Amino acid sequence: QVQLVESGGGLVQAGESLRLSCAASGRSFSRDAMAWFRQAPGKERVFVSTIWSVGSTYYADSVKGRFTISRDNAKNTVYLQMNSLKPEDTAVYYCAAGSTTLILTMATTYSYWGQGTQVTVST
Repeated sequence: QVQLVESGGGLVQAGESLRLSCAASGRSFSRDAMAWFRQAPGKERVFVSTIWSVGSTYYADSVKGRFTISRDNAKNTVYLQMNSLKPEDTAVYYCAAGSTTLILTMATTYSYWGQGTQVTVST
């Protein structure tokens, strides 16, 4: 049974940092892209960042320059370092894996999802 478990969310003030982790179990994703999405209250789930198996990365414009995605294939884990957080970054952050298409910015591409971790940024 495949499981993705996120951790690291919390309440921070604007300008501070958080590091999210997503540990996968049940199968290896070392050859697959992994991604982070987020969903704010009353809004759709949107793409944040993705990392290919070889380490190439891609970011949404809203987080480019502030967030960094990385992965440790030996630990089957993906990370999201979030710096200079803003109130508009407040959302539930989800880890995704098991891409079925090459459109890695689309939520429906991914077969597996974590339960989400809440990130709240206050002013």
